[in-house]
Amino acid sequence: MFASAAVAAGLASAQTTPTGTGAVVIDTNLGYQGGQAAGTGMVLTSSGEILTNNHVIRGATSIKVTVPGTGHSYVAKVVGYDLTGDVAVLQATGATDLKTIATDGSASGLKVGESVTAVGNAGGTGSLTSSTGTVTALGRAITVSDDQYGSESLAGLVETNAPLQPGDSGGPLLDAADKAIAMDTAAELSNGYSAGSTGPGYAIPINKALAIARQIESRKASTAVHVGGTAFLGVELAVLLRTPPGGSTAGAPIEDVTPGGPAAGAGLVGGDTITAIGGRTVSSPTALGALILSKKPGARVSVKYVDQAGVSVTASVRLASGPPQ
Repeated sequence: MFASAAVAAGLASAQTTPTGTGAVVIDTNLGYQGGQAAGTGMVLTSSGEILTNNHVIRGATSIKVTVPGTGHSYVAKVVGYDLTGDVAVLQATGATDLKTIATDGSASGLKVGESVTAVGNAGGTGSLTSSTGTVTALGRAITVSDDQYGSESLAGLVETNAPLQPGDSGGPLLDAADKAIAMDTAAELSNGYSAGSTGPGYAIPINKALAIARQIESRKASTAVHVGGTAFLGVELAVLLRTPPGGSTAGAPIEDVTPGGPAAGAGLVGGDTITAIGGRTVSSPTALGALILSKKPGARVSVKYVDQAGVSVTASVRLASGPPQ
């Protein structure tokens, strides 16, 4: 399985779907990775609040929301996101009178065998598409990995045989009454990325996604939910842990630093290993990410690291504002 910023799934054909469903196209610029990605979103309010997957906007330095069939596009800002639940809420700047997604707010009555339609932005072409199928299982749990070497476990998912494609993530899974009962999120590939190789698709029940969205809207941050801007240190971590000087595998080894970023300005370079942030021990790259995420852009923190010569150094760093994790 996988869930990348470009989305989750295989390459089966999809049909163009009418506009006005309350679904929108999302395009992101991944400035620090030198790439672009695409996904889908659901309009929650006529003033431009958008529900989507977190992995759709992960790493985005800019986000554009387009309402298909209208020619209207908006710059979108991240209101907040849930890393463990793979849910994010965006605000389309200056949006008015948008068509909102139809939902009864629950998937509690959903049954195996029920007909469903997955709406999305298949292939990232910028047009709304749809594919039909049935619910094949409920309450599924999966582990998905993404193109940034991250992984997450998702539970309580709706499984469907409606083909999902890259670009569909964040789009609605509709019931026979055209109401959103879940949010398209991931798909299983049985043969890599080859055409026709897609396996089951998975979607987050709409009641679960909306509950997270309401927490974000109320600006109630938690260990899982991040609200507002994301602090940015400006380091690219090694995918595999290297043993730093001294023989310890603890810490977060740096592969590279962002030119002009906070870490670079403080003298950190590739090959250094971060061992503490703000006096708190960094046991792994994941731990470093969690500590940075707990900070606000503009905060000044102490960064302790071991350089390539094995010398322990402490630097004061002012965190910048960066892309969502």
